[in-house]
Order: sequence, then structure tokens, then C-alpha cells
Amino acid sequence: MESESIVYGCIRDWPSDSPAESRLRRLLNRQVLEALPAGDAWPFLGREMFSCCEQPGSGLYQTQVIHFGASYQTVEYEWKLWVAEFEALLKRLYWASAVVHLETELNGTHTFRWESESESGLHSPQDGALRVRCAWEREGGLRG
Repeated sequence: MESESIVYGCIRDWPSDSPAESRLRRLLNRQVLEALPAGDAWPFLGREMFSCCEQPGSGLYQTQVIHFGASYQTVEYEWKLWVAEFEALLKRLYWASAVVHLETELNGTHTFRWESESESGLHSPQDGALRVRCAWEREGGLRG
């Protein structure tokens, strides 16, 4: 049996003073996620792996949190491609920070963090290129 990799994390928006602006950003983020490929069509990122709370009071206070997770067959060997697809998704979303955890059987756990470096601290799809500070951490390998 091949090694399994687990990828999970979250993308966080930034609270706004304007409820209308917050609703619009949540709606636009949801539309981007719904446009992702579904079923067998997705190699790395797919619609089914993402979820977020929609309504205030039901898991949504001020900040939209988009959470995600999936298991892969040794995705670490194609990690640069996974990250490129994830960053392409980030370019289309409103967000302030994102974290991705990669758990591998052979290479341990890695944590990757993206933080928007725009003046507002919020990445907007209109920004075009990502201006991010990305850092990663590594823990020891898993032993079975």
C-alpha cells in the first residue's frame, strides 16, 4: 500500500466594519469555491474539500473561516504543484491569512502559513499577484 498524506487547514478573511462588505466578500469567496472542480475532475483542490459557515450566529461571528481537508497518495512528491494550485485559489479569494498542514508518513508534519502583505492586511482578488509572506515549520516523521 502506498503512503498516505493528509492535508488540512483554513483560510481566514478579515472582519470589516461594514456588514454589507463582509457579506459581499463571503458571497464572492463562496462562488469561487463552488466553481472548483468536483468529483474525479480535481487532481489537488476540489469543491468537496472546502467548507465554511454561512450565517452569523452559526459558526460565523465576524471573520469568515474557510476550512478544508483531504487525503492523498503521497502528495508530498507533487507538493510544488499543490502549492501552486492553492496559491492560484488564494489569488481569487478575499483573505488575510491561510495555514496548511501536511502530514506525511515518511517526512513528518509540515505547516505552511501565508499572510497578506498588502497595506490593508487583506488580499483582494483585484490585487492580482500575491504579496505574501510564507513560512513553514517541520516536525519529525511518523513512525508506525
